[in-house]
Amino acid sequence: MLIAAQPPVTPPVTQAPVVFDTAAPPGTLASDSATGRPITLADAIRTAQRAAPGAIQARGQVRAADVTRRFAYAQFLPNVQVTGGLVRQINVTQRVNSQTGELVTGAYQTTTGLSATLTLFDGFQRVNTLRAARAQGVAAGANTQATNASLALSVKQQYFTAVAARETEAATRDQLAQAQAQLAIASAKLRAQTATKSDSLQAVIAVNTARLAALQAQTDRANADATLTRVIGADRPVSATADGLPDDTTLTADSVSLARLAAAGPVVRQAQATAQQARYTAKAARAAYFPSLSLGYSRNLSGASSTLDPFGTSYVPSGQLRLSLSLPVFDQFSTAVNVANSEVSLANSEANVRDQELAAQQTLVQAINGLRTARQQVAAETDAIAAAQENLRVQSQRYQLGVATSLDVLTAQSTLTQARLALVQARFSARTARAQLEALVGDATAAGTTP
Repeated sequence: MLIAAQPPVTPPVTQAPVVFDTAAPPGTLASDSATGRPITLADAIRTAQRAAPGAIQARGQVRAADVTRRFAYAQFLPNVQVTGGLVRQINVTQRVNSQTGELVTGAYQTTTGLSATLTLFDGFQRVNTLRAARAQGVAAGANTQATNASLALSVKQQYFTAVAARETEAATRDQLAQAQAQLAIASAKLRAQTATKSDSLQAVIAVNTARLAALQAQTDRANADATLTRVIGADRPVSATADGLPDDTTLTADSVSLARLAAAGPVVRQAQATAQQARYTAKAARAAYFPSLSLGYSRNLSGASSTLDPFGTSYVPSGQLRLSLSLPVFDQFSTAVNVANSEVSLANSEANVRDQELAAQQTLVQAINGLRTARQQVAAETDAIAAAQENLRVQSQRYQLGVATSLDVLTAQSTLTQARLALVQARFSARTARAQLEALVGDATAAGTTP
C-alpha cells in the first residue's frame, strides 16, 4: 500500500562522482589530489639516503675507518722528529763547552737535532691492528649498505602507506558518489509515491556515513604525506604518487637463490666484518706478552757564539745509534684485562653473526610467504570487486523496478566498498613484502621480483 506523499527530500550538495576503475593497474587512481610536491618513490629514497641522520652517520663511519686504516699503515714507518733550540745567556761572558771541554765565550747557544725510531718487532701487534682496521673498513662499508637498505625499506613502507591512503580516499569518494546517487533515486521514488520515507532516510544516513568516511580518508592521506615528508627529511612538504610503482610482484628467483642472497645481505656482511675486526683486535691485544725490538738513530748539532748566527761554523756534531729490546715482566695485569675484554667482544660478535644469519632466514621466510599470500589476496579481491559491482548493478535495477528494497542496495554498496578497501590492503601488503625482500638482499633487482 502506498503512503501519502511527503515533502521531497533535497539531496545534499556533493562533489562530482569519482569512478574507481578496478580494471586500471594497481595504484592508479581516478582522483589524486596532493598535499605537497609530488615525489616519486626513487626520488624519496635518494632524498632519505642523502639527508637522513642515519645515512650521515654511516658515511662518517666510513671516513673514520679510512683514517684508522691509514694510521695503521703509518705504524710500519719510522717515527721522525726534528728539534731545535736557542738560549741567550744574560751577563755571561765565558763558559765551558760541555761537548769539547774548551773555554768559549758568547751569549747565544743553539742546538739542532734529528731523531728517528723504527719498531722492528712488536709481537705482530701492528700486523693485527692493520688487519683489524681493514675489517673495520669492510664493516663500515657494509653498514652503509645496510643503512641505505633500511632507509629504503622505511621510505617504501611509508610511501606505500601514503599510496594506500590515496586509494582508500578514492574508494570512499566513490562510496559517497554511489550513496548520493541512491539518495536521488530514493527521493524520486518517494515523490512518485513508489517508495517509503524510510528508504530516503536510510539513503541520507548512507550519504552521511560515506561523507564521514571520505573525510577520514582524506585526513589519513594528509597525515601519511606529512609523515613521509619527515621520514625522507625533505625541506618542503611532499606527496606520494602511484606513478611508476611496480604492478607485478611475481617472484622470479627460487627460494634457494633467495636464501643464498639473504645469507650474503648487507646486515650479515656487517656482522661478519665486525667479528673479523674483533678477532684481529684480540690478537693485537696478546702482542703485549711478547718482547719488542726497536732501532733508533739521532744526530745533534750544538754551538755557542757571541752573536746570533744560526748558520755559523762553530757547531759541534754528535750522534748515536740505538738498538732497544723490551720484555714485559709484570704490568699489574693490565694486558690480561685487555685480552679478556677483547675475547669477550669477539665472542659477542661471533654470536651476533649467527643471530643475524638466523634473522635473515626468518625475514626471508616471512617475506616470501607474505608476498605470495598478498598476491593471492589481490587476485581474490579483484574478482570480489567485479562480483560486487555486478550485484550492485542488479540490485539497483531491481530497486528501481520495485522488486528489491533499499536495504538490498545499501548492502550491495557496503559489500563493494569493503571489497575495494580489502584490495587496497592486499596491494599494500604485497608491496611491503617485496620491499622487505629487497632490503634483505640489499638490491632491488637481486630480490627476484619483476618490476
